Amino acid sequence: MAYRDTNGKQPYRKNRAEGDRPSRNYGADGTRSYRSADSEGSARGGRKPDGVRGGAKRVETRGERTENMDGTYRRGSEQQRKPYRKSFDERRTETAYQAPAVQQSEEDEQPYLLIGRNAVREAIKADRSIDRILVSNETDGSLREIVNLARDKKLVIREVDRKKLDELCMPFGHGGKTANHQGIVAYAAGVEYCTVADILAVARERNEEPFVIVLDGIEDPHNLGSIIRSADCAGAHGVVIGKRRSASVTAAAVKSSAGASEYVKIARVVNISGAIAELKKAGVWVAGADMHGQPMGKQNLSGALALVIGSEGDGLSKLVRESCDFLVSIPMQGHIDSLNAGVAAAILMFEKRRQDGK
Repeated sequence: MAYRDTNGKQPYRKNRAEGDRPSRNYGADGTRSYRSADSEGSARGGRKPDGVRGGAKRVETRGERTENMDGTYRRGSEQQRKPYRKSFDERRTETAYQAPAVQQSEEDEQPYLLIGRNAVREAIKADRSIDRILVSNETDGSLREIVNLARDKKLVIREVDRKKLDELCMPFGHGGKTANHQGIVAYAAGVEYCTVADILAVARERNEEPFVIVLDGIEDPHNLGSIIRSADCAGAHGVVIGKRRSASVTAAAVKSSAGASEYVKIARVVNISGAIAELKKAGVWVAGADMHGQPMGKQNLSGALALVIGSEGDGLSKLVRESCDFLVSIPMQGHIDSLNAGVAAAILMFEKRRQDGK
């Protein structure tokens, strides 16, 4: 770095061995001290305060920096005080690790709603625990019938604007459209899940051979609701769903079931394969729905049976397929070689009932 002396002589370059920068002052305790304007050098780089390279002017503008105990500092005079943003200890405390908050699932965050006339009507008939019912102020014949039924049960009924119902049902709709509430919704307690043993107990009470629907990874709540509805119509004693990678009985599922979820026992298990093993111990044959299975018309589906339906995209998982006693398929004749999970389940259910002679 080139310097010019005060007498105007030609610039010269110091040898790096001699040091091309003036040395900084350090105290006895090893800390760096800032020089004042009257000191031998300026606060920046140790340049001389004789006007050369603006040394005196720089010292005057920046002044002496002194940090106080309360986190403030001053420049120049004692009266010029500005808050020093935050002390290091405060910043370290704020950025310290904090355990992440427990994230609630969407099912827990959203209110449990019964949406639509059929769902609300069947819940009232089944003496479901209902907090309150919201009904549109624009009522017609069937809606007034439900309201009168609710009044007979001494339930709380509130008339609201239809826009309010649209807002409540928006999370349960499709393609940015609100769910079809048909002018009525009800706040109800969440569905009460049971166990596989409870489903088998229902069959014993009716003096019937067990007929159970097992769902392996059904993720669409509308498909789940459709299967529950078909299970009720086909006389199944219960439906088994998984806790992981499976849809639960939400408001959308209840709406799709048209109220059938009030009558069908629903067991929610951790392990589908474990549930299948429990059914086998009870003497129930397990049939898996798979396109590579035996055609349903040639396979014996009568008697005690558990029908396993796979996920919408991948079908039965490998472990569940190996747990089944046999596989059954639906004959196809068109250009598409697969059916919607809810439709396929319904076809197999009623084929089983046909073979039972019911």
